[in-house]
Amino acid sequence: MTSSDIESIERATLAAVSPEAVEEFQDWLLPFDSGTVSRARSAVPLRHVPAAEGMVDQVEARYRARGLRTVFRLANEACFDDLRQELARRGYQSGKPVLVQVAPVRAMRATSTAAPAETADVPDAAWAALFLAEGFDPVDGASRVKALSRARGSVYASVRENGKTVAAGAGAFSHGWSSVHGMRTDQAFRGRGLAGRVLAGIAAVAEQRGIARAFLQVEDVNTSALALYRRAGFETVWSYDYWRQP
Repeated sequence: MTSSDIESIERATLAAVSPEAVEEFQDWLLPFDSGTVSRARSAVPLRHVPAAEGMVDQVEARYRARGLRTVFRLANEACFDDLRQELARRGYQSGKPVLVQVAPVRAMRATSTAAPAETADVPDAAWAALFLAEGFDPVDGASRVKALSRARGSVYASVRENGKTVAAGAGAFSHGWSSVHGMRTDQAFRGRGLAGRVLAGIAAVAEQRGIARAFLQVEDVNTSALALYRRAGFETVWSYDYWRQP
């Protein structure tokens, strides 16, 4: 990944999860959101370089002014060692490792030989209902629906059976990337390749828009998703942890 790739992925990420507000400060993006989506409420650097002196105090002040706890989203790169040590001294807790993965859109499109998921420019009630279905956290699901629905230019992919959405996801397109978010499959329909159809549906739209590269972010413990994404051509380019203020 080049420095411009890193910056474009971070900007595209926040365009897709669409926090309530975003401030740009000294080569960092500071998203502010009252929901549960961690990426929509954690400070993230646009470049993988050491943070400026006094950065933590200044970021904390901005989140405090909005009544929010400070969260940093830091790549596991040596350039952030000093910053991690500073956060640890302040009592921040790290966790929830996430992998940033990229793939050619053409490989993502070939994930499924079945019909790709249908896509729409706005999420409908059936798409949103899957995020609130049994087996999913309804509070987190509602927050994700709200954040993903605010994004501009996204598409909402659905696989339906008898009028019910049984697999879904969102595809965003900005800063030269297609990105995948909010992947969900109904518990009763897992293991049937439906998530691959969702990826294929999003990839089809990316191809129509002339976008050749895709990225996504997935927790490193999500083995089933990782297996799917590996088949879709995704490879890890960096990982990050969330550092949460006590």
